[in-house]
This record gives sequence, structure tokens and C-alpha cells, in this order.
Amino acid sequence: MKWMFKEDRLPEHRCVESAKTQVKHPDRVPVTVEKVSGSQIVDNDKRKYLVPSDISVAQFMWLIRKRIQLPSEKASFLFVCKTVPQSSLTTRQL
Repeated sequence: MKWMFKEDRLPEHRCVESAKTQVKHPDRVPVTVEKVSGSQIVDNDKRKYLVPSDISVAQFMWLIRKRIQLPSEKASFLFVCKTVPQSSLTTRQL
């Protein structure tokens, strides 16, 4: 799977941007959301989110599904470093 955000920005730039965000918002976690190319899911108008650090993966998935108005019969998956995290983990634990 190729991710446009990773291809568009150098790793050093992403690290600097993430560090600045964490200094400004220590209680939040910067998250980048992209769909796989060829997916039938509607495009999301936002790519980057500042998520509260105590929100669970399941809650975050619900927020994304709600934002893109994804019906319950359509599947969605969240990958973190090429793995699917447990839905009970908080974003801080990821």
C-alpha cells in the first residue's frame, strides 16, 4: 500500500511537524487518515486530525465513519504501522 502523505513529505519534515504539534497540544495526538487508492469509500475532506489522547481506537473509527458518512454495511479498517490495533487501545498507547 502506498500512502500519499508519506510520499509527499520527507520523514524529517513529518517529525518536525509532529513535534511542533505535540508542543502546542500536549494532550492531543496528531493522526493522518488516508484511504487506500481504488477504495470505494468517499474521499475525506480532512487528512490530518488532532485526536484527544484518551480516546479509544473504536471511538476514533466511529468519528471518522460519521465524518465521511460511511454506512454501517461498508467496512473500514485502521492500520498503524501495517497492523490493525486493538479497538480498546487509546491513541496515546499507539
